[in-house]
Amino acid sequence: MIASLATLLVFQLLGEVLVRTLGLPVPGPVLGLALLLPLLAWRPTVLAMVRPTAQTLLQHLSLLFVPAGVGVMLHLNRIGEEALAIGVALVLSTWVGLVVAALTLQWLMRLTQTSSPPKDRS
Repeated sequence: MIASLATLLVFQLLGEVLVRTLGLPVPGPVLGLALLLPLLAWRPTVLAMVRPTAQTLLQHLSLLFVPAGVGVMLHLNRIGEEALAIGVALVLSTWVGLVVAALTLQWLMRLTQTSSPPKDRS
C-alpha cells in the first residue's frame, strides 16, 4: 500500500511541478493523473498495485471535502458580499453548458444519421 500511495503522490508531484514550471492552466493533480494513465495502460502490474489504494481513497472521498467546507465557512462574509456575482456566474455557466451540450448532441445526431436504408431489389 505504501508503494502504491507513493506512486500516486509522485505523479501528483510531477503534475504540480510541470504546471508551475510551464504555467499551464490545469490543476497539477489532473496533469499527474493524465501522466499516470499511459503507465497504467503500459504496465498492468502497476495497475494491479495501485488499484486497491485508489479504491480505498475513493471510498473515503467525502473526507477530502472537509477542507473546502472549512474554507467556505472561513470566507462566508466574502461569499455573502459577492453572492450576486457568484449566483449570476453559476446560472449563466449552467445555461451555457446546457446549450453547448444540446448543440453538440444535435450536431452528433446529424453527423451519425445515415441516409435512407437501401431498398431491397428483389
